[in-house]
Amino acid sequence: MNDNRIKAVIFDLDGTLTDTEQFYQKAWPKALSHFGYKVEPWMPLELRSLGRPYAIVTFRKWFGEDFDYEQVRSYRKELIKDMLKDGIPLKPGAVEILKCLKDKGITVAMATANDLERTTGYLKRIGIIDYFDRLICADMVRFGKPAPDIYAHACRELGLDPSETFAVEDSPNGVRSAYRAGCNVIMVPDLTEPDDELKPMLFACVPCLTDIEGLLF
Repeated sequence: MNDNRIKAVIFDLDGTLTDTEQFYQKAWPKALSHFGYKVEPWMPLELRSLGRPYAIVTFRKWFGEDFDYEQVRSYRKELIKDMLKDGIPLKPGAVEILKCLKDKGITVAMATANDLERTTGYLKRIGIIDYFDRLICADMVRFGKPAPDIYAHACRELGLDPSETFAVEDSPNGVRSAYRAGCNVIMVPDLTEPDDELKPMLFACVPCLTDIEGLLF
């Protein structure tokens, strides 16, 4: 299954390289409850990698047109900051695959729903920022995931056709974004496995980040 066409691997951040999606699943319900909203257990899963303007539309569909997205999100950001004060956990194999790709001369980029400031801060704290040739963040495009914008922008920045890239994702919204941009999507499931809608969008689904090496070399 080796693919010699691939010249770059573009990674998502939360739930893919960092084991942080678990904290968002706790922080969103706490933030929403703080402002008096009743949260159903399935709701936080729908929010994984969900970018603007889709998040705002989703919340207003759930809780009404007067929902103050910025207020609730700001509170959630403070909760996440507190949860991560003692460190940002990495997913198994994250450092190993990044090192392998750099050693083999494969371009490494990031396409994340976070803004550039937070992304840079996270990667510096973890000590992996030097592995990345490009950081493509939500504040660089008009539409976030699941729209294709962020991956399309990443490919333009890299000077590559999407067919020459692997996009590594953990969530449905991320998979949809990368697939719609024309990337070869590898899913490394975090909180949920791919369903029947997602499976046809995938080049591969692997249990660990280090399995990507076998798809390349």
